[in-house]
Amino acid sequence: MNLDIDALRQQFPSLRSGIAHFDGPGGTQTPLAVIQAISAALSAPLSNRGRGISSERNADDAVGAFRAAFADFLGVPAEGVVYGRSATQLNYDFSRALAKSWKPGDEIVVTRLDHDANIRPWVQAAEASGATLRWIDIDPLTAELDMASAGAAINERTRLVAITAASNLLGTMPPVRAVADLAHSVGALVHVDGVHFAAHHLVDLAAMGADLFVCSPYKFLGPHCGVLAGKPELLEQIHPDKLLPSTNDVPERFELGTLPYEIMAGATAAVDFLAGLAPVDGAARRQRLATAFDAIDDHELMLRRQLEDAFANLDDRVVVHSRAADRTPTLLVTFPGRRCWDAYEFLAARNILAPAGNFYAYEPFRRLALDDDHALRLGLAPYNTADEVVRVGEALAYFLAAPPNR
Repeated sequence: MNLDIDALRQQFPSLRSGIAHFDGPGGTQTPLAVIQAISAALSAPLSNRGRGISSERNADDAVGAFRAAFADFLGVPAEGVVYGRSATQLNYDFSRALAKSWKPGDEIVVTRLDHDANIRPWVQAAEASGATLRWIDIDPLTAELDMASAGAAINERTRLVAITAASNLLGTMPPVRAVADLAHSVGALVHVDGVHFAAHHLVDLAAMGADLFVCSPYKFLGPHCGVLAGKPELLEQIHPDKLLPSTNDVPERFELGTLPYEIMAGATAAVDFLAGLAPVDGAARRQRLATAFDAIDDHELMLRRQLEDAFANLDDRVVVHSRAADRTPTLLVTFPGRRCWDAYEFLAARNILAPAGNFYAYEPFRRLALDDDHALRLGLAPYNTADEVVRVGEALAYFLAAPPNR
């Protein structure tokens, strides 16, 4: 199937602003269906969960619908879906819970490709438990994960490997399954940060080899929250700190306090919106999601190649650091002799949003030896158009032709 981009864009009220959004990796725009779902949840009678009265049932139904939607989205049982405020919060919660069983002599492995949210919680948990930290390196010339480094870091003392499914900075999609196989061969768990990946590809935990997987619905058209997925039998073995009267059932034992039912309703609506991009033919929701993501991938790949061609026309005035063979439609660029922050401001003045920064990807940013505190990141989303790519390409050409700011 092909995406009807004009019809798709009509579903996003914010796109009427005329802003060309290349900030998808930091968070996407929100379709009307998601906005309405949040409003409807708040407008209906709503109270703490129960089955005795309509306000209780509405809350309980919102939780059940959320778990069912993300079970389809992530390919896990509904009992394996945990709600969180953010992926960062979930990583901290699970790192602390898992670290209760770590001891000196154990080893924890992280990568220099990851967002800091999938590094620092594990680093700090290892330090607190006395476990040793090991690193998997990246090749700064290719932006690829160094598999020789992975082989050296993972051994019989490894308890957990934390790895990204796609770099939010560079777009690199490392061979997660190969790393997971190494980890599983020594009995280690694999925790996958799928925040950037889940915005562009259908998630399959089993195929990926992930034991635990986190994502953030606001990266794929939903509201601001986080989701963790894992096998219920694995979650049963993890014991977080919690209030004494709160349930010990999985997955509720990980969800501290009263849940935000309206946000859960919005996240469910985002999954349904994505599934609705596929033709309605009676197929199950996960099948429709697979079809929709194939179409999204085709559209975003076309735009990424168009954007890369625009950069190629700028010759050595632009350096593209996103070079991995397998990557998302996200490009990190710098401009020799020019400040990326100036490029960001130049584009913003022309209603084009392409942020500059390190995007919390502290380790890969430093590993690439980027000497400025900012690089320009252009990330594509399903609602981006070829005309917008032309706009940003022409604007950057004007920026580079103008004298540098003093």
